[in-house]
Amino acid sequence: MLTVRAAAERGHADHGWLRTWHSFSFADYVDPRYMGWGALRVLNEDIIAPGTGFGMHGHRDMEIVTYVLAGALTHRDSMGHTTTLHAGEVQRMSAGRGVLHSEVNHGREPVHLLQIWIVPAVRGIEPGYEQKAFDPALKHGRLHPIALPVAQAQAWGESAAAPVRLHADAALYAGCLDGAQRVTHTLAPGRMGYVHVVRGRLELNGVALGAGDAAMLADVTTLELAEGRNAELLLFDLAADAAL
Repeated sequence: MLTVRAAAERGHADHGWLRTWHSFSFADYVDPRYMGWGALRVLNEDIIAPGTGFGMHGHRDMEIVTYVLAGALTHRDSMGHTTTLHAGEVQRMSAGRGVLHSEVNHGREPVHLLQIWIVPAVRGIEPGYEQKAFDPALKHGRLHPIALPVAQAQAWGESAAAPVRLHADAALYAGCLDGAQRVTHTLAPGRMGYVHVVRGRLELNGVALGAGDAAMLADVTTLELAEGRNAELLLFDLAADAAL
């Protein structure tokens, strides 16, 4: 089964300082058909105006991944981190038994990002933080793992290409396709897939998808990505039985 989640059908809110699109039910947007997909609970596309942002607020028992597309975002948290995320960087914050953080755009241009929540495999862990910049070449014409379960990520050692570590049964890949480039990914039996097109256009198993579109996959073994036109995508390989 391959179900298209069209960009135009996502939940949307314009708060002036924040324009946001919700792939799954979030805040004031509630749709019982879209409460998550496997271990993936939230995928928000946010554009944050200069001089604004999210003040200090709390989370718990969630793996939170931020994927910055443009601009620079300043992060502060109760673990003592003060960092800036730039375009192309990935942040993983394990909320665990509880953490406070803020996300503010101190720059002169909007910040464009994807914020992703993944249900953890274990609750009540110590909060944690990780931030990584990946060489763009790693994503060209292929899928590169940018976040993997802890044991799999640790196997990469200290390599510059090593993914961030998730305390969840989920893997996240990023890729860029253009022209004749083609890539495939195999989902193990019982796994679920989710493909989100960040920008550009491509085809997934022959189905055309544009920027902001996504595909929800169940009982599908092989994913074939082709016909990219300046396309960037995220692919989630997910446990099917995760629940809040």
